[in-house]
Amino acid sequence: MEENVKRQRLDQSGTLFQQHKRLTEASYAVSLLIAQQKKPHTVRETLIKPCALKMARILLGEEAEKKFNKTSLSNNTVQRRIADLSSDITGQVIAEIKDAAFGLFSIQLDESTDVSSCSQLLAFVRYVKGDSIKEEFLFCRSLERNIRAVDVMEKVTEFFDHEELNWHNVCGVCTDGAPAMLGAKSGFQDVLEQVIKIVNDVKSSALNSRLFKQLCTEMDSEHKNLLYSTKVRWLSKGNVVARVFELREEMQSSLQMQEKHKLEASFHEKLWVFPLAYLVDIFDQLNRLNLQLQGKGTTIIQFIDTLSAFKQKLENWKRKAEEGNFTMFESLSEVTINEPLNPGVAKDVVTHLSCLREEFLQYFPEIGREGLVLMRNPFLVKVNDVQDDLQDELIEFQNDSGCRDVFEASSISEFWPKMMGSYPNIVKECLRKLLPFATTYLCESGFSTLVQLKTKAQNHLECEADLRCALSTTEPRIWKLAENSEHLSLK
Repeated sequence: MEENVKRQRLDQSGTLFQQHKRLTEASYAVSLLIAQQKKPHTVRETLIKPCALKMARILLGEEAEKKFNKTSLSNNTVQRRIADLSSDITGQVIAEIKDAAFGLFSIQLDESTDVSSCSQLLAFVRYVKGDSIKEEFLFCRSLERNIRAVDVMEKVTEFFDHEELNWHNVCGVCTDGAPAMLGAKSGFQDVLEQVIKIVNDVKSSALNSRLFKQLCTEMDSEHKNLLYSTKVRWLSKGNVVARVFELREEMQSSLQMQEKHKLEASFHEKLWVFPLAYLVDIFDQLNRLNLQLQGKGTTIIQFIDTLSAFKQKLENWKRKAEEGNFTMFESLSEVTINEPLNPGVAKDVVTHLSCLREEFLQYFPEIGREGLVLMRNPFLVKVNDVQDDLQDELIEFQNDSGCRDVFEASSISEFWPKMMGSYPNIVKECLRKLLPFATTYLCESGFSTLVQLKTKAQNHLECEADLRCALSTTEPRIWKLAENSEHLSLK
């Protein structure tokens, strides 16, 4: 065996090196899949390798099983592999950011708590790579409790300094700090708090939940369970309120059987049921708005169009409500078929719509559309409406029939990166308005992944590497990592 090893070459052309490299590549590939599927690292020991060995033995024989068994997939190895994969992805992303068109990039930030009640700051980045716009996971950092804006700024600056990124190249920062959309400006807040209190009472014990489910089954209800509300995401309240409204008869019967008469009494009061119905409708509208604003690749143009339409809807709803017309609110119309809406509740609806519009105007100030015309349709812009140093280039651009053909066949996000080589000044001006994020959708999606990764069983997990492998669109260079790993192990 000693003589045989001596005869083998240990460089990249040698058999021994190639065998080790393939085993290492397999280890990296499986580790990447574990991270992408948000699974605990121990899943290799409990499921993946045992399954692979059994299949190899049954389908390929004992020799194949022995080869499979040489793949290193221990818990520590998987963790180390995922860290390597994450580091490789980070290196590629940072290089792409530094090489992006005009060096421009934008970021979005959001903060939330994980299962261990630790605050986590997530950041995503958007930049131009080649002839397309790319969105990528940037980093995840733990924050101290009672965080301040300066703490967030320190974490971002710390990352920028470490990766040698320049703040002057940042063309947009999107973060979430919205006030509660419902607020305490109307009597609807009390109704909402009572709804959550009732839901929590029903779901406070396994017995109550089972009894309620059985009752819903006996009453042939469409739904069998109530939904929880979470303060971390205000959007969930809309689903909670809608489910309570749909199951109001079942809940009333359940509370009556449990002799919880104070909670049951709410369902008998029209002054409580009417506002409940209105909350279902207004939360449904807010949920729809939220979904319209979400998604990858959302631009400021889509954001302004959607938001402008919603503000006009609020004005129209307020006008109709002042006239006593509530047909735009389906659930409220349902409960007022046989009984007219109480004047006090009608007044509260008008007041709430007015306050909601004011909050939207405060949180989403008017953004001039004029500055976006060049980005939106450069062929409709008058030459004297743009700055002097762009006018000559714009004249050439507007007379370029090839550009017009590409514009008509492409989306705005696809079009402008393709024009960089021909009309760099106009493209740079447009990219400054096109690259900024309009919402924190990617961060919200990232927190959903974080919840899956950092469970009660893994609450001490340092999750940034796993998050990056799960959320990144950049493929890690497994062949390179395996090659480097084998060079180190054979030295």
